[in-house]
Amino acid sequence: MKTLSSISFAPMNLPRYLVWGGYALALAVAPLLFSKGGALSLLCQMGTMMLLGLSYNMLLGQGGMLSFGHAVYAGLGAFCAIHAMNLTAAGGPGLPTSLIPLLGGVAGMFFGMLFGYVTTKKSGTTFAMITLGLVELVFAASLMFPDFFGGEGGVTTNRVIGAPVLGISYGPQIQVYYLIAFWLFLGTVAMFAFTHTPLGRMLNAVRDNPERVGFIGYDTQWVRYLTLILSSFFAGVAGGLSAINFEIVSAENVSAARSGAILLFTFIGGIGFFFGPLLGAIVGVLFSVLLSDFSHAWQLYLGLFFIVMVRYAPAGLASLLLMLVRVASAGRFGLVGPRLLGLVAVTLAGVLGLVAGIEMLYHLTLESANGSVMPLFGFQPDTRAALPWLVAGALLLFGVLGYRRLQPGFYTLWSDVNADISAQQKGAGR
Repeated sequence: MKTLSSISFAPMNLPRYLVWGGYALALAVAPLLFSKGGALSLLCQMGTMMLLGLSYNMLLGQGGMLSFGHAVYAGLGAFCAIHAMNLTAAGGPGLPTSLIPLLGGVAGMFFGMLFGYVTTKKSGTTFAMITLGLVELVFAASLMFPDFFGGEGGVTTNRVIGAPVLGISYGPQIQVYYLIAFWLFLGTVAMFAFTHTPLGRMLNAVRDNPERVGFIGYDTQWVRYLTLILSSFFAGVAGGLSAINFEIVSAENVSAARSGAILLFTFIGGIGFFFGPLLGAIVGVLFSVLLSDFSHAWQLYLGLFFIVMVRYAPAGLASLLLMLVRVASAGRFGLVGPRLLGLVAVTLAGVLGLVAGIEMLYHLTLESANGSVMPLFGFQPDTRAALPWLVAGALLLFGVLGYRRLQPGFYTLWSDVNADISAQQKGAGR
């Protein structure tokens, strides 16, 4: 029997509460800070993509399962969700709009159980190829069964179902945003908790050394299968939120292009970090939604950005952010800051020249019927004149030469600073 003197209390993990509290606060105040124009719609798309990216990273980042068909579970969950909304609107039994994402999650889990049992029997490249075949199969079926998939036009709905509850009808976009933010926060907490469960730890072991996991008696296929089921649930929740937000679901939701975008955004954010997909979703939506409104070449820019990330920061944006935080927390940012700013400045100059050249080339080849003069960065260059091309080329050349001159010195300094930090941390740990 414990006495009063034997009772002890674990200290409160204040940093964890601060991180989660800051995350919830950021979700709550985001629409107040970004309320102009289509910013609210952009935030809604970021929220659903964040949840979808986190669910995909359960497979790729934590389990090492490269899937080319993750959009299948989100898309099929979205189709089931939108049919449930139409059934409710027609007077049949259904769910309130607030719980529609849960129905999408259950649908995604069902299809995860159905397809995952086959796909997870293999791992590595074979698993990736099977998922690629699966997404093509489902996409083809979406055009063969118009009663469920709606054909090429898709299935539409009206998210305003029944009488408002506490004044919430989900007609205003701000109400949809907070619904997405609620499910995003709930899903983030649940998926983070999964990483600390025995299944989550065993999944990491299966990723790193499946032979040893099998040797000690665990079935690696069942570990992958159960994880895919859980991942499909959260993907289905994201699909249900997408159906509510857009009020339409089409074959594009289950396409290989959609799956490829999920992979791209998650990798850009950083598959080795839990919060990496959050950063990747923000960048991906900015490229595919915001930038596409200003440039026909947005896919080219996204591809170039992805190549640069793979070449120079394969661990993603999250790794860059954490390295900067590490240097700053050690009080060494004053050493690397000036050189880093110089490197960033010449890089931006080169990027500016490259973008100017690409935009003028696109205008010259695709919109020459509207004249050779185009708006660009507040100017009106004539794409048939030599001067704009010379300026763009000069900026690009300055960026390339400046980078080649500054990068070796910065890399040496950066390596030395990080080596000193590592040595200090090892010395403090002894």
